[in-house]
Amino acid sequence: MNFSLGFSPCPNDCFIFDALVHKKIDTQGIDFSVVMEDVEALNNRAFRQDLDITKLSYHAFLYLTEHYALLNSGSALGFNCGPLLVKDAKTDIQDINAASIAIPGKYTTANFLLSLAFPKATNKQETLFSDIEGAVLSHRVDAGLLIHENRFTYQQKGLEKIMDLGEFWESLIHAPIPLGGIVMKRSIDPQLQRTVDSLIRRSVEFAFADPESCMAYVKEHAQEMDEEVMKKHIALYVNSFSVDLGETGRGAVELLFQKAAENHLIEGLAPQIFVG
Repeated sequence: MNFSLGFSPCPNDCFIFDALVHKKIDTQGIDFSVVMEDVEALNNRAFRQDLDITKLSYHAFLYLTEHYALLNSGSALGFNCGPLLVKDAKTDIQDINAASIAIPGKYTTANFLLSLAFPKATNKQETLFSDIEGAVLSHRVDAGLLIHENRFTYQQKGLEKIMDLGEFWESLIHAPIPLGGIVMKRSIDPQLQRTVDSLIRRSVEFAFADPESCMAYVKEHAQEMDEEVMKKHIALYVNSFSVDLGETGRGAVELLFQKAAENHLIEGLAPQIFVG
C-alpha cells in the first residue's frame, strides 16, 4: 500500500518525517511517496486534492474540511512561534494599511493573522517565503511577513520588527497558535487514517529520542542554512503538540475556526475537523 505524502523541505518537517519515510520505524506495510514543496504550493495541491496526506497551513484547512481530516500528530503549533511583520530599519512606515506587504502565500496562516491584525491592509504581494527579506531590503515592498528560519536572521540583514503576529494572536485568543497541520483524505478508510496518524506520532517520537538521527536529512534539504539555525528552527516548531495535539491543541484549532467564522471567512464551524 502506498500513499502520497506532502511536506516542506524545512527543518521541522524533515525532522518529523525522517523516521517515517526512511523506515526507521515499522510502517506496517505502508509506503510513502514524498512530494516536497513550499507550504503554499502544498496548500494549492490540497485544494486540488492531489495528495493523500499533506502538510498544509491551518488557514487553508479552513476551506478543506469536506475533503481532509486533521491528524493529531505532526502539527506546527505553539507559543512564541508566529510570523513576524518586518520592514527595513531605515524605512519609516506611517500607515501599515497603505503599505505594500510581501506575504508567503494567500492561504498561509501568516496571511490569515495579518488579515486579523490589519484588515484594511490589502496591498499584498504573494512571494516565496525565502525571497521576502530580499523584497523588503530592495524596497520592492514596504514590509514583509516572515515565517520559518527568516525569523532568526532578519535583524542581521538590517530589518526590524513591526509586529509579532504570534504575540498578537496569543493576546487575542490566549491559546497556542496553529500554524500548519497534517491532513489525510476523508475518502481513505478511517482505520488507515488512524494507523497513519500513529505512525507519524512514532516518527516524531523517534526523532525526539535520537535528534541526530535525522540531521543528515534535515541538512540535505535546508540548503545553505547554518546548523545552529536549523536546530533553532526545529526547537521552535516541533514540540509536544507535534507528537499529539491533545485537548489544548485541538481547542486552539477550534478557536481558529471560530475566529474565521466571526470574520465571515467560513460559514460556521465544520461538523468534524479531526480524524475519528
